Amino acid sequence: MIALTHLPSPFMAACQRTYVPAEAINLELARRQHADYCRALADCGAQVRTLDVNSAYPDCTFIEDTAIVLDEVAILCPMGTDSRRAEAAGVESVLRDYRDVVKIDLPATLEGGDVLRVGRRLLVGLSSRTNAAGITALAAVASRHGYDVRAVSVLDCLHLKTACSALPDGRLLINRNWIDVSPLGGFELVYAPHAESWGANVALIGETVLAAAAHSQTNEFIRRHGFTTITIDLSEFAKAEGGVTCLSLLL
Repeated sequence: MIALTHLPSPFMAACQRTYVPAEAINLELARRQHADYCRALADCGAQVRTLDVNSAYPDCTFIEDTAIVLDEVAILCPMGTDSRRAEAAGVESVLRDYRDVVKIDLPATLEGGDVLRVGRRLLVGLSSRTNAAGITALAAVASRHGYDVRAVSVLDCLHLKTACSALPDGRLLINRNWIDVSPLGGFELVYAPHAESWGANVALIGETVLAAAAHSQTNEFIRRHGFTTITIDLSEFAKAEGGVTCLSLLL
């Protein structure tokens, strides 16, 4: 597995926030936490490639949103806010080292944080950042490669993967208050502890679960289900409305 990451921008304090209040971000701490994150990816067996092509953009470290990378193709995303749309062009040349690249155009909007792949199924959040046209455009590309696309309404958080991610056995870890679970028929659902609203955002690196250290109850819950879990302190990224999945593009 290859993990593309991006260094935090020196302008990260000006990042977009939608559902969290503005807090001061310690840039030096963010840089150390990002380095720890990259080491954790490597410890899980990923080959990590860290970019610094979009440093002028405050949200650039949340590289997941720029593209959706399938086995067959990489799909560049027309992101949901004007301030982020140039980021996709910055990573395009890197993605072309690994995949053919296709682009989705406005007025469709689509962000990678809204797309959860489980086998050959793509669950796609209908959110403040991804619109119905974006989901339709993604389905048009993905269906050519045998993927089934299913829309899931996102209620009170930024992206689908803020509130829904997959465990190694295919079960979905969710915050039931932040998404409409009715389109998730056929999946076994497990629920993050109520006290940790953000705990459902975890990343899979092979069979290892990568999780934010702040969500201790959720992490213990995952371990009790028999999964190996590595935790990382991502406090500064949480202030920017980011989580574990946001910080990498996994190929």
